[in-house]
Order: sequence, then C-alpha cells, then structure tokens
Amino acid sequence: MARYGQAFKDKAVARLLPPESASLEDVALETGVSSATLERWRSEALGQPERERVWTAAARFDAVLTTAAMDEASKSAWCRTNGVYPQELDQWRASATQALAAPEEARASPQQTKLDRKRIQELERELRRKDRALAETAALLVLSKKGRGDLQQGRGRMIGLEDRRELTREVETAHAKGARLRQACEMVGISVRTLQRWKSAGLERGDGRPGAVRPQPARALSAAERERIVCVANEPRFADMPPARIVPMLADEGVYLASESTFARVLREQGQNMRRGRARTPSTSKPPSTHIACAPGEVWCWDMTYLPATVVGRWFYLYLILDLYSRKIVGWEVHEADDADHAAHLVRRCALAEGIAAKVRKPVLHGDNGATLKATTVLAMLNWLGVKPSYSRPRVSDDNAFVESLFRTAKYRPEFPVKGFADLQAARMWAAGFVHWYNVEHRHSGIRYVSPAQRHAGEDRAILDARHELYLSARRANPARWSGPTRNWKVISAVTLNPERDAVITAHLDQLGKQPEAA
Repeated sequence: MARYGQAFKDKAVARLLPPESASLEDVALETGVSSATLERWRSEALGQPERERVWTAAARFDAVLTTAAMDEASKSAWCRTNGVYPQELDQWRASATQALAAPEEARASPQQTKLDRKRIQELERELRRKDRALAETAALLVLSKKGRGDLQQGRGRMIGLEDRRELTREVETAHAKGARLRQACEMVGISVRTLQRWKSAGLERGDGRPGAVRPQPARALSAAERERIVCVANEPRFADMPPARIVPMLADEGVYLASESTFARVLREQGQNMRRGRARTPSTSKPPSTHIACAPGEVWCWDMTYLPATVVGRWFYLYLILDLYSRKIVGWEVHEADDADHAAHLVRRCALAEGIAAKVRKPVLHGDNGATLKATTVLAMLNWLGVKPSYSRPRVSDDNAFVESLFRTAKYRPEFPVKGFADLQAARMWAAGFVHWYNVEHRHSGIRYVSPAQRHAGEDRAILDARHELYLSARRANPARWSGPTRNWKVISAVTLNPERDAVITAHLDQLGKQPEAA
C-alpha cells in the first residue's frame, strides 16, 4: 500500500477546496490517487480544526485578483481573515506582474546583458571561493571530531612521541583535503612552526623535559634548614600556632628562618599543615542572584546570534545590546565573522552614545558564557569604560532570557528572509529596519505596551496615566460592564534579570524610594 506524506496530502486537498475547487477526477488524474481516497482526505480535512492554509500558485493568483480592487482597509481585513501578511500579498502581486510581462518588456538591454555577464563572473568566482571554503570547513570539522584523549591543551604542554605522530598524520590529512595548514594546526592546538620542528627531527623522539637533569636552585633551602624549621614549629610554645604567628614572634626575638609561605610549604610537605579547631573552612561569599534595573542605563544585556546566508553553511553575526529597563536596543552591529574586536567596538560605541562617562552609576553588562563575550579584549574595554561584566550561571540556559526572546521576535518577523541574506549589506539593511521598528513602533507587552523608545525617554508614565484616565471614564460611562477594577496601567518601576522574591525587590526599591511594581 502506497504511503503519502502530509505535504502531498495538503496540496491535493487544497486543489479540491476553494478557490480552485477542482473536480475529483481531474485531481485523481494529476496525482495518481483514486477518487475515493481523495474524497476521504477532503472529508478528514473538513472535519479537523482549521490549520494553516496551503497557498498553491492558483490560490495566490486568485488572492491577487480578489484584492486588486480593494482599498487598504478592506485589504487589511482580507489579510487578517485569510491569515496572510500584507507583505506576502505584495510579493505575490509583484510575482504575478513579472510573470505576465510582455516579451519586449522582459527583454534586457545590451547594458543590462553586460552587467549580467559581469555578475555571472563574480558569482562563479564567489562559488569557487565558497567551494574551497566548504572543503576546508568539512576537513576542519572532521579534524575537530578527532578524540584527543587525555592530551593536555595550552602552550608549553608536553606531547609524547606517539601523540606527535598522530597529530602530524591528522594535520597532513586535513591539509590534503583542502584545509589551510595554519587552520589545521590551530584546530589541534599547535602552531605551524611546531609542526615543522617535529618533522625536521624525523618524529623519532618526544618531549625531552621529563628526562632532563635540572640543577637545584642556589636559593633553595638546605636539608638542615628544613629540619630546623620543622623543629622550631614543633616546639611546645609554637605547638598551637600557625606560621603566620610563628614568624613574627621569631622576628621579635631577632631570629629569621624563612618566610610564612616557606614555613607553610615545609610543614605541608611533612604532613603537618592540617586544619585544626571548630571553625569552618572559609568560603567565598555568594554573589547577588540577580540584577535589578530601576532606570535606563543601569543594566544592559547582550548576546550574538547567527543570521543565515543564502549559501548553506555560511552565516552573518548580529551583535546586540538591550537595555533591561526600557527594552530598547541601544546598540547593534552585523559582521561576517565572530570576533572579540567587534564586540569591544560595539560596547565602546554604545557607551559613547548613551553617555555613561558622565554617569555616577555605571551599567552592568550581562551576557552568557560565550568565548567572544568573555575575551580579554572585551574585558579590557569594559574595565576602561567602568562597566561591570556579568555572566550567566553555569549550566543555566535561560539566564539571558530577555535577549533570547528578542532574537526570537526578530527571526519570526515577516520581513525576515527565510532563505537567508544575499550579502552582508542586505543583512545590515534588514537589521537597521528591525531595530527601528522594535524601538519606535513596537508596543512591548512587558512594559505595558509602550514602545521601548518611549520608556527609555521617560514618556511612558504620561502615556499610561492617560490610558488609566480613559479606562476610568469608560467605566463611569458604563459601570454595568465592569465587574472589577480597570486594567492595570501602572508604570513598571523595577525589572529583574531573573525571577526574584518580592521581598528582595521591595527592599531594593525602598532604598531608592520607589513604588514596588516590578516585572
């Protein structure tokens, strides 16, 4: 018995339903499915809850014809009824117009033909470059999946002879498959110069440090001095004292044997440095569980997300900084590569734009534990700007939920290209349009449906007060329609990075003299 996929069934049923309303015989002849089966599929589709409509080519053309004579209000109502974005309807109309164009209208001019040939050559060069990059990526991906076992990482580590031979074989294999030698060496954690040194030695000997004869340092304590330290520490008058007290008491007597750290090291080697007493072992204090923002510029959240390109496997990188209190995007950049220098430049640009140099209280910048956001370049820039870094807790995936939610909103907008961006300029143009829409036009549900720009500028209080008065007037006009209080339009005065107890938020707001209304 033949099995048909859900997508195939949906397309066949769409032919049977309006606006096409094709006959069972025609659809059965086209699809090779019996009329009885098609009738059963149509009955099941009509009996189930309404799902997202499958827009075939004929249905899209009929939609263009139906809405051609409508005004903007009627067209918007039609889009809401049929579950279509106005942008999609405009794309369908443009496609239909292009398809119905006369041959003389569609014929390209000689200048356009020349530009097309030039564009084809550029695309061919780009395709060859991407083929090489894809081959290198595949080779490096295979190399990255090689198990390193207990091989240590980092500069200056010892690598045995067998490990040297294995790493050399893996690097040469990846290089033969298209990977650059420097990239392959970096993937396994060595430099090109190290590989050349190994091969010049013939890979006949390993690291010579384990068998090296090292002379004893001239400043090292002699055996007699070590024995004297132990004897002094075990004297009855010093029996219950740590080295931190023994050394000063000996100095009062005009005797110097060694420093406190040397005393502790010698006693530890003798097994006499165990902790004593009933006091607990000192522990570090627990950092605050969250950050609370009561005004713009107090807490920023940032992260990086991937924007797909039209070429599979290629990405653009969107860096974004969000103000936690107002939800305004205070800074963003799109780049072709993920680099710490881009993140540091974005932070510096945002600090200048928001004028944090003149503020007494510098913002806290919260991010996840990504390598780019924790790079030394970024930390140095934050220290220079006076911005305090904050990071998500280990193994906690939702500690940066505000930015992750923003990325979800961005990628599910109708303007977001599902098939990816053609180039970096297209990605930057889309990002600029989205940021303007989000900051200026978008009414955010987390801040009582005002725009982030209005809240960032302090205009939300007047707007929400006007809404509250409007609702009170509506209730006075028709009190029977209101069974309880009006909608809550109070200003959200505090925003917490993570869910926090009301007592903590109230205590924080009491210090600032604000009302305890938090989100």
